[in-house]
Amino acid sequence: MKIVRYEESLKNQWNDFLRNAKNYHFFFHRDYLSYHQDRFEDFSLLFYDDKEKLIALLPANKSDETTLFSHQGLTYGGFIVNDNMKQETMLELFEALKAYLKEEGFSQVIYKTIPFIHHLKPAQEDLYALFIQNAKLIQRDAGAVIDLQKPVKYSNGRKWSLKKAKKEGFEIEESRDFAQFWGLLEEILKQQHDSKPVHSLDEITLLNERFPKNIRLFLVKKEGKLLAGGITFENPELCHLQYVANSNEGRKIGALDFLIDDLIHKRKEEGYRYFDFGTSNEENGRVLNTGLIDQKERFGARVVVNDRYEWSLS
Repeated sequence: MKIVRYEESLKNQWNDFLRNAKNYHFFFHRDYLSYHQDRFEDFSLLFYDDKEKLIALLPANKSDETTLFSHQGLTYGGFIVNDNMKQETMLELFEALKAYLKEEGFSQVIYKTIPFIHHLKPAQEDLYALFIQNAKLIQRDAGAVIDLQKPVKYSNGRKWSLKKAKKEGFEIEESRDFAQFWGLLEEILKQQHDSKPVHSLDEITLLNERFPKNIRLFLVKKEGKLLAGGITFENPELCHLQYVANSNEGRKIGALDFLIDDLIHKRKEEGYRYFDFGTSNEENGRVLNTGLIDQKERFGARVVVNDRYEWSLS
């Protein structure tokens, strides 16, 4: 088996393989990975079999001389594989990766798994390999997800608030005016959590230009006034609600609830399988934000976990 560190000349080969991967995500496209290349030292790897055929990708970066991450700049990571991947081959990949990284001076890997809801076909060969390698589970986040093919009913309180909101005369529009939304988002995050968005306005605008079908902005207005909004990250079969913001006025009259309900129903009609609200944790998963996850569960969302492992190479 041959392992090659990614370089720009391999961009097309990387992206071509990704397009046919059974755990494809636009996060792993090189045009996405490159947007924050100034913050992370890329150490992505390509894996070839004995016939020089590409069989796997690993988006990764190095944080120091001894630790490889898969990938610190991404919500999910891990091996990207196609239909040809079998369990025995994955075990061989891990052994080859261990030998390669030890030669490069690494002593451990922090490995982010890709939750099954992002798989187009079953693709958990890496989880079994992590078990065989005695990797240690170090973080587990609780993500709230709706299975749109088998949805759980909204809570009675959610039904009541939506019935009230639907009388307000809201208008929902898809927009590319990220600056307008970003002002509201930054204000609300500062006010409620004393925090900032993960992406800057320039970054989210750039990513939308590169992936207009995957990164979408929706605004809720009443009589032309912005009350709430949300940004979705959309992959085949899955819609993830990446950012939401609700003005103080919008909160009183259910503007954000109205938007989320509309997104859920439209994605179901369009044939999506999952609607993902994201995680509700702090302190590496050890603390559950009960208020936040309750808001998601009231829409019928239920938990799918997102795991992270520490793999010692010694």
